[in-house]
Amino acid sequence: MRNIKLTIEYDGSRYNGWQKLGDTDNTIQSKIEKVLSLMASRSIEIIGSGRTDAGVHARNQIANFKSTIKLSNQEIRDYLNHYLPNDIMIKKVEEVDERFHARYNAKSKKYLYRIWNGEIPTVFERKYTYDIPNKVDIEAMKKAAQYFIGEHDFKAFSSVKSKKKSTIKELYSIDIKRVGSEIQILFHGEGFLYNMVRIIVGTLIEVGEGKRRPEDMKKIMEDKIRQNAGVTAPAQGLILTEVNY
Repeated sequence: MRNIKLTIEYDGSRYNGWQKLGDTDNTIQSKIEKVLSLMASRSIEIIGSGRTDAGVHARNQIANFKSTIKLSNQEIRDYLNHYLPNDIMIKKVEEVDERFHARYNAKSKKYLYRIWNGEIPTVFERKYTYDIPNKVDIEAMKKAAQYFIGEHDFKAFSSVKSKKKSTIKELYSIDIKRVGSEIQILFHGEGFLYNMVRIIVGTLIEVGEGKRRPEDMKKIMEDKIRQNAGVTAPAQGLILTEVNY
């Protein structure tokens, strides 16, 4: 039995997220499993490093599956890319140790959130950025971001509904920079809760717009009340860029 690792890139604009759902096959996982099962002439399930929500993109999502298939890694890659929609691409196929697990072995992840902050909205980047026409204070956003670094309870910055699931996570860094009319916010952490990045971004934007102070982040975190944090930024600006093992 072979354990095969996939590195996947996708435009999530028209999909209902990564995870396979019972009422639709319009997910990234479903599309890949359908082609893999056709290739192997048997049902194959893949394990992803984590879920991305509807509309969220990925440059380097990682998944693995086990199979006795005889095709070479390149033949598997080429077969998948031939039959998958052109907004899902398998960048790399590798055979890995049988104990490798895309989700459980992940050590950290990086996400990029892109904001378009120009006077005129962008046509070509509109599906991959969140358009904010008003100028924002980048330095205030950077000060606010520092309150999130380290290990904290991010309950106020997540949409997790289960009371059994831990909301404690460690963020290693949040880097904010302006590139022309674009503001890029890069997150690096051990893992992320449901909607965590998008809620932090929404809150940082409110700081940048002068609606909140950077030091407000500490109290919001301590209070652990979702309604006290900012809005959830739209999905289209978010990209999973890297999964580290």
